[in-house]
Amino acid sequence: MTNQRRLIDLVSVGPATLADLEDLGITEVEHLLDKDAHELWERLQEIKGTRVDPCCEDVFRTAIEQARDPNLPKEKRPWHYWSKERKQRAGE
Repeated sequence: MTNQRRLIDLVSVGPATLADLEDLGITEVEHLLDKDAHELWERLQEIKGTRVDPCCEDVFRTAIEQARDPNLPKEKRPWHYWSKERKQRAGE
């Protein structure tokens, strides 16, 4: 059975994130399986030629985690869960 989830079905992924993912060449949930959120965020900044809000990295992270685990606990699905983790790693 193939995975029928669409990117828009992932929690925290809306139209702006869909556009960003498309800019990165990601059009299907399966494309996220081997991705790194920080690397996607850095690539997006290169593509746009400007600084992108770091929270975008958090949205990428939740999308990746949901792609890898369709049963990801509900508390880990909102992007702000991953903001807290990113800020802790950075010592903010």
